[in-house]
Amino acid sequence: MELGLTGKRVVVAAASRGLGAAIARSLAQEGCIVEISSRSLDNARSTATSIASDTGASVGAAQVDVSDADAVQEWIDSAAASMGGLDIVIPNAGGPPSAFFDATDPDDWDRAYALTLRSAMAFARAAEPHLHRGGSMLYLTSTSVREPIGALAMSTVFRAGVASLTKLLANDWASKGIRVNHLIPGRIATERLDELDAVAAQRSGTTPDVVRAANEQAIPLGRYGDPHEFATAATFLVSDAATYITGATLAVDGGALHSVV
Repeated sequence: MELGLTGKRVVVAAASRGLGAAIARSLAQEGCIVEISSRSLDNARSTATSIASDTGASVGAAQVDVSDADAVQEWIDSAAASMGGLDIVIPNAGGPPSAFFDATDPDDWDRAYALTLRSAMAFARAAEPHLHRGGSMLYLTSTSVREPIGALAMSTVFRAGVASLTKLLANDWASKGIRVNHLIPGRIATERLDELDAVAAQRSGTTPDVVRAANEQAIPLGRYGDPHEFATAATFLVSDAATYITGATLAVDGGALHSVV
């Protein structure tokens, strides 16, 4: 299958590790020009250097706190200027802390909003002037947009907003030839998931291995996903092989979601 990604100019946020890093690596392997961001410039540079060394692609790095809308704007404008425009934008952010609703306070929610939903809107506002016909934006959320997760109360609420934003933008930008889609990760084996399993283990008085085994039993395919498997789906959705797909939601979850839509 011809993906038509060679030379495409891409930014991937929060990509020094985990799903963001896997997507950046996959796109670099397809010949994209990539710039990644992280709150830590050292981490972003380390990951960018690793990807560039392994793929031969041009991979830049920037320090960006995505909860700061002005920082998002500055990064997107700078990346577009240095690359001569943008073709693909992948907003991303580390999830809010794991907590049930009763264990949160208004300040927690304000921080989670800035990190998760407001950052998604900031990327849309910053990226739209730089994207043209054939451009693509891909949001990443969580299975909680389909089946709320009590222990991830803040993520559940705000990622549902990101899912709605995806559909809204897909409709608004379709006449400009800009596609906007939404990818749901299930239990993909990243550092973030290790952290969540550790919190769950501590809460229940068991071990992360026991938590993982129980979670895997609930997944029809019987295992956690590999980040590369998730990144492959992302790469397809932003590619020229998916030019008639916009406003879509794709779950990469091993069959874990039980909802029909």
